Amino acid sequence: MKQYLKYLGLLAVALMIPMMASAQDFSFGDAMTKFFGEMGFTAFFVGDGWKNAIMIAIACFLLYLAIKKEYEPLLLLPIAFGMLLSNIPGGGLFHTSMWNDEFLNPDSPFFHSYRHILAEGGLLDILYIGVKAGVYPCLIFLGVGAMTDFGPLIANPKSLLLGAAAQLGIFATFLVTLWMGFSPEQAGSIGIIGGADGPTAIFLTSKLAPELLGPIAVAAYSYMALVPVIQPPIMRALTTEKERKIRMSQLRTVTKKEKILFPIIVAIIVSLILPSAATLIGCLMLGNLMKESGVVERLSKAAQNELNNIVVIFLGTTVGATATAEAFLNLQTIEILCVGIVAFGVGSAGGVLLAKFMNLFLKEKINPLIGSAGVSAVPMAARVSQAEGAKADPRNFLLMHAMGPNVAGVIGSAVAAGILLSFLG
Repeated sequence: MKQYLKYLGLLAVALMIPMMASAQDFSFGDAMTKFFGEMGFTAFFVGDGWKNAIMIAIACFLLYLAIKKEYEPLLLLPIAFGMLLSNIPGGGLFHTSMWNDEFLNPDSPFFHSYRHILAEGGLLDILYIGVKAGVYPCLIFLGVGAMTDFGPLIANPKSLLLGAAAQLGIFATFLVTLWMGFSPEQAGSIGIIGGADGPTAIFLTSKLAPELLGPIAVAAYSYMALVPVIQPPIMRALTTEKERKIRMSQLRTVTKKEKILFPIIVAIIVSLILPSAATLIGCLMLGNLMKESGVVERLSKAAQNELNNIVVIFLGTTVGATATAEAFLNLQTIEILCVGIVAFGVGSAGGVLLAKFMNLFLKEKINPLIGSAGVSAVPMAARVSQAEGAKADPRNFLLMHAMGPNVAGVIGSAVAAGILLSFLG
């Protein structure tokens, strides 16, 4: 360590020598004052600079969760690092002021175009255009579609109802947040956390309430990572041991023709009924069609791997960059984090309760545990259903049955976002 400091000192001296030689009126004292005045460390002790220090500490904590605890690391890590970068005083990587409504309103005297952002903005400002335009979440859905098997849903269409019931948390939270005093746009953005679908939450929030993007993204991905912690107590509280032991018959084999027709039919029907959901549903079904058709294997693999990985990096870092000190350190953020976990819990409970209700009329009973998988945390929620079922009966295999509501939840969250966007956008 001492050697590194020694070399850094020598480098600093070497850089200052030509400056001294080229400037006749050079003042070493003035230069050092300017140097220390521009240091980020100095800014921590000026005005609200201490808030930036707190945000950097929070970012480091999220990095710990992503790396050590492996809580949704693929997105939580870049989100946390984007948060760290945007809160470096003087770094200039992201400028919140460039994304104010007044700044981007064509009727405002302060209006500047995206061309100005490209010329004057920092690195994260430029990448953030993809979030603002809704490009990154849609490309993520393309990759998700290419990695998803809708076979369990096709084999058991009743799973679609369970996936829809799990979206109860979205609309219940919307009403609660309206009562708490949030605007309708903000309430819709907070409610979507209940769907446990990160890209959908980012897509809707960037359209309705971009000022809340940072805390909503952190809440959405944090709670997605905590599925194995949040869901089991809810599942056990709402079911009896006898219900948890219900065995379901093996799913039928789904033909390739059915798997090919499914994304085409869903894209057409959902888009015609709810055009505002066409972007997300269209990308999701396009990715799935590429996978199931078997004729564009290269494109399917690219969507699953290279494209998806690149977009995840851009999306994560830019969303994290919106979590600046002024946007994150306030009572509103605490309220969002608290309401978000309630939304997630209500969504999990909604699927379980509908499964119990359906059992009143069905001859072939449904294990209510698979209803909690209706939130779209794929495939983690389905694995939790399997684990809870195995605790009651080690020979009970619920994973494939739970995957039906799980993938239905992906469709359901996109449809819910489309509904909110059509009413509030």
